[in-house]
Amino acid sequence: MKKLFALALLALLGSVSANDPLQKIRQFRQAHEHELLTEFEQLVAIPNVAADTANLRRTALFIQDMMRRRGIKTQLLAAPTAGVPPVVFGEVRTPGATRTVIFYAHYDGQPVNPAQWREGLSPFTPALATGPLDRGGQLAARPAPGQPFSPDWRLYARSASDDKAGVMTILTGYQALMASKLKPKVNIKFFFEGEEERGSPHLAEILARHKTLLASDVWVICDGPVHQSGRKQVVFGARGDVNMSLKVYGPRRPLHSGHYGNWVPNPALALSRLLASMTDSTGRVRVAGFYDDVTPLTQAEKTALAQVPNLDKTIQQELGFARPYGTGQSLVELLNQPSLNINGMQSANVGAQAANVIPTVASAVLDLRLVPGNDAQRQVQKVIRHIERQGYHVTTAEPTDAERAQYPLLARVQPETGYNAQRTRLDLPIARQIIAAVQTTTPDRVVVLPTMGGSLPLYVFEQQLQAQTITVPVANYDNNQHAENENIRLGNLWDGIETMAAIMLLK
Repeated sequence: MKKLFALALLALLGSVSANDPLQKIRQFRQAHEHELLTEFEQLVAIPNVAADTANLRRTALFIQDMMRRRGIKTQLLAAPTAGVPPVVFGEVRTPGATRTVIFYAHYDGQPVNPAQWREGLSPFTPALATGPLDRGGQLAARPAPGQPFSPDWRLYARSASDDKAGVMTILTGYQALMASKLKPKVNIKFFFEGEEERGSPHLAEILARHKTLLASDVWVICDGPVHQSGRKQVVFGARGDVNMSLKVYGPRRPLHSGHYGNWVPNPALALSRLLASMTDSTGRVRVAGFYDDVTPLTQAEKTALAQVPNLDKTIQQELGFARPYGTGQSLVELLNQPSLNINGMQSANVGAQAANVIPTVASAVLDLRLVPGNDAQRQVQKVIRHIERQGYHVTTAEPTDAERAQYPLLARVQPETGYNAQRTRLDLPIARQIIAAVQTTTPDRVVVLPTMGGSLPLYVFEQQLQAQTITVPVANYDNNQHAENENIRLGNLWDGIETMAAIMLLK
């Protein structure tokens, strides 16, 4: 049975149809590129970092206006907790439809450091370029009205790819259907969240409060990048995520390194040793039990992985490093394993501000990515036990004088709220239909991926609503998401409109 499904999946992926409705979608987009891009620039120009509550609400209201202009009935869904950015919800009922699809994207973005952005760029001042600026692209003025944009041009701005591109492609896909007199075959709901980049801490509250309103047959998640080959992909799961803040302690005040070096313990050196103990030279995590509870891939998932184009050598050359981690395993294989990453380290100063001191503390933030079978809090406890095995006394607060006097190694650990991984079965009928719908929009075989490398709160949808989720990304893989110089390739934005429209035409 599994072999038959694998053969059917491959046959499905190899089929491409010339679809007349999608020609109409494309013609609509080609005729309205300038006004669509103007609207998108207005959306990404609104700051949307987590701490900026006022501008997050501005963003939500702007999206509401986008929906109203498209004739979508809309409302804001508030969490029981005060001060939480609302979900922007919309609904379109289709007469005679027997199924409902909810389209999800998020409108919040990662923090920004404007000083790190390329000269001439500002995170919330959208700028066009003729291509990627790190590979020969140049900042450029908009073409004259009526002149088309090259699909390889980029729009630079925070959240241009992650994830306001998702909002834009979903709403414009629906708009293009209506303008082309093409009726959706399913009931459509829209769900735009404002806390994803913070780990969606209040999403469960919102889902629990609105269970009836959010009933559906499937959630289509528009987030993340297409495959590195440029092919469209359909993804059936996402890794979970939980962060840990770690601080180790040295002397009570900074000291002259000449007078006290080799005698007073240096927390920066201690932290370096502690972090180095967590992985081996191949990137394999050495924390006891880290991989023990991983759910094995099914045969169908292994078959799908075997069909993913392997671009590891190309990506390695592009990124400029000599040897990857993983002891011979490919990138997509490693995405189906838990990981431990150091997001950042800090202790005293470097560069022009470096001084000859022994610092008082050294800090790091760890990022634990989870796969099915892992539990966020259980994984955190494994890391804490590892720290204790290295001789540390672990606290959750600043150490007291008594603790400083008693314990030679002190570590403060503060786990953040996280969520578990989720993965939808590849052999569900709705899954195969969504793959087929995406396939109609491209002559290249769609990549089917069991798990994406990034994290999304899909586990919460499954937990609260028993919902099936399938992720259909649109952004270019080299979009610099979460970093400086974030961008969206215009061709990906246009292709995303067709992709979302095709899914809305599911029967």
